[in-house]
This record gives sequence, structure tokens and C-alpha cells, in this order.
Amino acid sequence: MGALAKIKHEMLKMLPPTIFFFVMLNLVVLVRGLLTRGTGLSLPTFATVAISALILGKAVLLANMLPFINRFPEKPLLWNVLWKTVIYNLIATFIHYLERLHEAWKDTHDWGAAHHQLLATMNWPHFWAIQILLLVLIFNYCVFAELARVIGVERLRAMFLGPMPAKPDAMSGA
Repeated sequence: MGALAKIKHEMLKMLPPTIFFFVMLNLVVLVRGLLTRGTGLSLPTFATVAISALILGKAVLLANMLPFINRFPEKPLLWNVLWKTVIYNLIATFIHYLERLHEAWKDTHDWGAAHHQLLATMNWPHFWAIQILLLVLIFNYCVFAELARVIGVERLRAMFLGPMPAKPDAMSGA
């Protein structure tokens, strides 16, 4: 497999989690906006959401390469779903924290001071509400990803969307 083909293959593998997290993070921003309406708090921009979705998509791709990610192949699917939910949620929490830290750093231009300011001024109930929402969304992603892994993407797609139209046969010239 050439380098270009490998890059294309990896990008296609990254596409489903990236799209999922892009949609879900926009949902989080919508909920956050509704919760903070009238408070003067700033919301992430479209670009921030897109970059976060790309980072989470790449994080899922990298996490899936770890030898311990499919830790419970002989157990019911729930075990791997819960395990991956924990791993992905730790990554999402870290990214959420870094996003807030970056906002604080823009005020202080010092990472230590930004961390201190963040811990002192963060609205912790709001932070944990977003984390709970992310946990539920990540859990749902893991359920569907595990189902796709076990029964196959095409079968899962057919179960949800119905049978896909047959692809024209290359040999028939159609």
C-alpha cells in the first residue's frame, strides 16, 4: 500500500467518529448556549468545534490502535463499550479542560497562572453537566462502533436505513 493510499485509508477510518463528534459537539454547544444565555459567557466558535471534532476523531483512531483497546473480546459487547467509553471520555475530558485552559491563557499568557485562574473561576456544575452530556454521547458512539465492528458496517447500515441499492456490476458494463 502506497503512502497516499495509506493516508486515504486512515482518513476514511477517521471520518465516522469525526462526523459523529462534530454533530455531537455542536449539540453540546447548543445546550451550553441555552444554559448560559444572558450570562455573558463566550461559546466555542464553529472552528473550535470543528478542530475539537478532528482531534476527537484522531484520538479515537489512535486509541483503536492501542493493543489494550479491545480488552474484552470474549465478554459481552457491553464490556468493550464501557471500557472504550472510559478511555474516550478521559480523552474528551482532557480536551475539554485544554479548551478552557486555552481560554484562560488568552487572559494571562502564562500556563501556570491560567491553570490557577481556571480552577478558581470555573463553574464546576456547568463543567460536569457538559461532561455528563459528553459521557452519554460517547457511550452511544461506542455502542454503535462495537455493533459495527461485530456485525459489520454494511449490515448495521442496512438494519437502520434499509437495504442499500445494489452497486452496478463492473463486469456487466453498467
